[in-house]
Amino acid sequence: MILGCDKLDQYYGRQQVLSGVTFETSAGSIGLLGPNGAGKSTLIKTCLAHLPVPPGRVRIAGLDPARSPLQVRQRVGYLPESEASLPGLSGLEYVAFCGQLSGMRRVDALGRAHRVLGFVGLGESRYRPLDGYSVGMRQRLKLAACLVHGAELLLLDEPTSGLDPAGRREMLEMVAELARRRGVHVMLSSHILQDVERTCDEVVLLHAGRVLFAGSREAFQRRESQRLTVRVKADAARMAEALRAEGCRVEAPAGAAGLEVELPAGGGPQLVWKTARACGLQIRHLAPASATLEQAYARAVTEAR
Repeated sequence: MILGCDKLDQYYGRQQVLSGVTFETSAGSIGLLGPNGAGKSTLIKTCLAHLPVPPGRVRIAGLDPARSPLQVRQRVGYLPESEASLPGLSGLEYVAFCGQLSGMRRVDALGRAHRVLGFVGLGESRYRPLDGYSVGMRQRLKLAACLVHGAELLLLDEPTSGLDPAGRREMLEMVAELARRRGVHVMLSSHILQDVERTCDEVVLLHAGRVLFAGSREAFQRRESQRLTVRVKADAARMAEALRAEGCRVEAPAGAAGLEVELPAGGGPQLVWKTARACGLQIRHLAPASATLEQAYARAVTEAR
């Protein structure tokens, strides 16, 4: 387990923002989802001990932020959504300074800063003043600052915010490489669900400060789908016609080996078996069809309201 919470509550004054948040994550890349006000940024700040946290409620790489906040920050990289640069510094000076804040010696921080700036594509711009950096360059700079001290876990809050399509694609490619090839764990908080679908293996869905789902992204998409994939031994057209007569919506996607069936309200897989038996057809395959992450997210949040 790289990150876990156990019955975590969090308040702003008397207002409760997180309520009983419980989950464990072990995958290399985790998507943190939820509508505005769900508590995503509060959860990240609590994990970093930027907000008071009761002992024993959060574990990061075996550490408790309530008892060991500095050690946690040395093992975690944080990319905030807001601006985080210091005017007057060059890219190299800024990233090295972030390394020093994490406890690195200056000489080590400078050497590491050169390497991570190269990784994020700012090697040629490392000596330029930050005042001349574009939005895309500043986002890359924040990622470099996350990496300079060798973090085991990155907490990325809207890392593609303000980027054009090319910049967004390049940022996601870097995040995916870190999670899948370089052994860095990543929690990605984003409103752009396609970004999460492209890069994350697990999801944690928050709504009104509570966890609606925590687990693999594929399981979440299957769970929230009302569609089934059906294959019969022969005469799929007759099966499709019979299912439509039962109130199902049926599609036969080009190139697909079977039918995609959306069951009517209150219907279950038994309706498909009953229809096949009535038609004298043999079912070869029957399984949930995955929804897109956007469809699964919309369904889960709508049902929670």
